[in-house]
Amino acid sequence: MDKYPDQKRAVQYLYPPIDPFDQRMVDVGDGHRIYMEQCGNPNGVPVVVLHGGPGGGCSPAMRRYFDPSIFRVILFDQRGCGRSRPHASVTDNTTWHLVTDIERLRTLLDIDDWTVFGGSWGATLALIYAQAHPDRVNRLVLRGVFLATQSELDWFYGGGAGKFWPEQWAKFTALLTKAELSDTIGAYNKRLFSGDRATEILYARAWSAWENALASIHSHGATGESPGEYARAFARLENHYFINAAFLEKDGQILDQMDKIAHIPGHIVQGRYDMICPPQAAWNLAERWPDAEVKMIRQAGHALSEPGISAELVRTMDRVAEGVA
Repeated sequence: MDKYPDQKRAVQYLYPPIDPFDQRMVDVGDGHRIYMEQCGNPNGVPVVVLHGGPGGGCSPAMRRYFDPSIFRVILFDQRGCGRSRPHASVTDNTTWHLVTDIERLRTLLDIDDWTVFGGSWGATLALIYAQAHPDRVNRLVLRGVFLATQSELDWFYGGGAGKFWPEQWAKFTALLTKAELSDTIGAYNKRLFSGDRATEILYARAWSAWENALASIHSHGATGESPGEYARAFARLENHYFINAAFLEKDGQILDQMDKIAHIPGHIVQGRYDMICPPQAAWNLAERWPDAEVKMIRQAGHALSEPGISAELVRTMDRVAEGVA
């Protein structure tokens, strides 16, 4: 019997598994090579998928939110993570390098403009990319909105979310001194970039476990231990971006520049009980975006794999395919 009988498993809403028709490593300069794949219809409607993290990497499940007879789906691992190399590297790895990489892929694949689909950090990057290249984006589909503001970082790494998950917050902060609790991102940064591999993996697993514990509304807080190298890449990249405020010029930059993409249709899918990226950010974004719709999903948290979120994302892309949205 399903543990949560009122909900299907997320996978039941997705299209069947599909293999890529194109897989390659792309040299993007600065010593970086990124993994890229294409699946679905080679002559279909192009959509690029931006994964979360930073540092999360793409997965086969991400191919399955799109009708493969309609869409040409492009996925890639951002610099330093997944199958991209060098692994866990933060050298020449900023938001603006990633924006340039997305444009390089679009040009390489001879695509004039495309739909950009992203969640969490992927939503952040999608918005920044669209604001930098508004003529190259015909639609944005976002999930679990993160606007890379200091208040959002303070919520998750300054104890706000910890008030709801005190036992997990205690584990996350147990590796720090009392004096370091006022700046957990900075404290973790010292260990994640200590140069000692064992120390980096220890703190990387703790960093990853804190986020994983809060991802799903059905979480009981227990998480399996992440593979060391995966956790190290994820934590180092995420921490690197967060300690640098996502390399934006000012706090609140994304909302301040929404006039640049006000004409682009947008779809926002947000978990009502998202503990990692609270719904206020999605609501604030929608208020600045006249051509966007926002769907608050009840009984859903942050994860892409939440059944309600998966169902709504597939429904949204099906509407796009039908020309209704």
